Amino acid sequence: MDPATAAAPLQADCETESRSVWSWWPSWRPTSMSLLKTTESKILACIQNDLWARFVTLPNQDRIWTLTLTNKAVCKPAEQESKTPLVMVHGFGGGVGLWIRNLDALSHSRPVYAFDLLGFGRSSRPPFPSDAEKAEEQFVSSIEQWRQSVGLENMILLGHSLGGYLASSYAIQYPSRVSHLILVDPWGFPERPRTQSQEDQGTEAVKKPSIPRWVKAIAAVVSLFNPLAIIRAAGPWGPGLVNRFRPDFKRKFECLFDDDTMTKYIYHCNAQTPSGEVGFRAMSESLGWAKRPMLQRVQLLPPSMPLTMLYGAQSWVDSSSGDIVVQMRSQAHTRVLLINAASHHVYADRPEEFNKVVENICGSVN
Repeated sequence: MDPATAAAPLQADCETESRSVWSWWPSWRPTSMSLLKTTESKILACIQNDLWARFVTLPNQDRIWTLTLTNKAVCKPAEQESKTPLVMVHGFGGGVGLWIRNLDALSHSRPVYAFDLLGFGRSSRPPFPSDAEKAEEQFVSSIEQWRQSVGLENMILLGHSLGGYLASSYAIQYPSRVSHLILVDPWGFPERPRTQSQEDQGTEAVKKPSIPRWVKAIAAVVSLFNPLAIIRAAGPWGPGLVNRFRPDFKRKFECLFDDDTMTKYIYHCNAQTPSGEVGFRAMSESLGWAKRPMLQRVQLLPPSMPLTMLYGAQSWVDSSSGDIVVQMRSQAHTRVLLINAASHHVYADRPEEFNKVVENICGSVN
C-alpha cells in the first residue's frame, strides 16, 4: 500500500467510529473499527501482488472500503490493464478479508477489485429502510455509485451468497456494465415453499402435525432481532461465541494463520453497529428466504449476458435453483458448476479449484 494512502484510511476509521451510536460501548463489547482494521491488516499482509486499499467516497458521502490488486510482475502491464476487471462481492456478515485465498491468484492476469458492501465490514453503516425493495435498491445503488466513483466501464461481476443476490439485481438494472455474471452459492433465489394450509386449500388432504406453539413463540421472538444480535448482546463473550459456533473459519484458513485471526475478523465485522444486517433482515423472511426471490426476476437478465452459477457440492444452498435458471435462459449462456468437497464458502474450502474455475471464466471474456 502506498504510504500516502495508508494514512487516509486511518483518519477515516476515526470518523467512522465517532459516528457510531455505540461508540461508548467498548468496555462491554471488545470491538471497534480500529480493532477491525488491525485484524484485517494482518490478513491483507499475506497478499503478494500490488495492493491499493482505500475508502471510495460516494456522492452521498457514504464510503466503501475497497481493495484493488494488480500484478506488476507481468512483462507487459498494459495487457493486464486492457483486461476486464474482476469485481468480487462478499456475502452476509463477511468482508474483503475472506477472499484472502483468492485475491493473489485471480489478480495474476487482470485487475481485481473487492469491496465491503455498504453496511458491512469497514464501509459506512447508514440506516436502511424496512421495505424489502427499498433496502435492495439502497445496496444496488451504492454498488453503481461505487462503480462510477472508481471509473470502471465494464466488469466481470462475482457475488457470493447475499453478494450473489445483489450482483444479480445489479446486473438486471445495469446490464451494460456486466461482461459476465458469476454467482457463487447465491442466496435468495428460490421461492419460499408454500405452507401445508396453502397447498391444501379446497382439498381434504391428510393433515400433518402442526408446529408446536413453543416453537412458534421462539421463532416470533427471534424474528424481532437482527440475525447476528446475539454476537453483540454477548458482550465480552462474543468472540468466544464465534469461535464456538464457527470453528470452520479457523480450519478453512489454517494454512495462513495458526491462531484465531479469521474468527476475530468475523467477530469484529459483525460486532459493530448493525446496518447492512438491518438491510438484509428487511429483504428476508423466516429461515432466510428472500421476500423478493430472484428466480422471479432472473429472466430480466439479457439473454446475451453470460451467467455461471457455482455451487459447493456439500452446501446448504440448493443448486436446483441453478438448474431452473438454465431452463429459463439460453443454455449457451448459462452454466451450473459444482465443486466437490466444498460447503457454502466454496472459495475458502477449495480455493485452488475455485480460482481455476473463475480464471477460466475470466479468460473467456478476454
